[in-house]
Amino acid sequence: MGSMSHSASASQRTLTCRAVLFDMDGTLVDSTAVVEEVWGEFAVRYDLDFEEILRTSHGVQAIDTVRRFAPAGADVHALAAELGAMERVRTDGILALAGAARLLAALPADAVALVTSADRVLADIRMAAAGLPMPAIAVTAEQVSRGKPDPEGYLKAAALLGAEPAEALVFEDAPAGIAAGVAAGIRTVAVGPNTGPLPDGVLHIADYSSVTAVVDAEGNGQPVISFRL
Repeated sequence: MGSMSHSASASQRTLTCRAVLFDMDGTLVDSTAVVEEVWGEFAVRYDLDFEEILRTSHGVQAIDTVRRFAPAGADVHALAAELGAMERVRTDGILALAGAARLLAALPADAVALVTSADRVLADIRMAAAGLPMPAIAVTAEQVSRGKPDPEGYLKAAALLGAEPAEALVFEDAPAGIAAGVAAGIRTVAVGPNTGPLPDGVLHIADYSSVTAVVDAEGNGQPVISFRL
């Protein structure tokens, strides 16, 4: 099947799709306070550049960041596990992005997937802390061999929903995740203030406050979702 529609104007932008793929941190869930706290402690321990860690770690798997910044000879897997354990017990300040709960409630459950660089335990904790339902399909860190910006996670999620890349839509907030969506051949919407320079064709929204979704069904019963951004 060909690509679903994409129209844009100064006053209205409409995208239609059959599958919706959401990143988690920064896209559905604001976990900034916890992320900065944990990585700040890591930076202090090893006398690292905290700002550089934040700049390059957003949207990628924790072990990839640890591998990049940990001192020579460090046990990378042990450090990543320690940081993960710290993140799991810190939920203060975690909130849903504006409009996220309303938008998720408007979408067919069998057309939505989560694709996150967090592991499944952390994803469950943060979605619950934000008061958001966990989609039935969730592609988490332990389910892929290559993390974002590799497109593996998004391609896997689309396939699990029975959709071709051209029939799907990605919502992402981080440069690595946006790159993953684009590399997967999936139309991608950038969310929030930390997206970096956007590739051609990537639309941007601040949050979901003004986003609406209308669900129709084709003759075969498959949902067609029209987003107005």
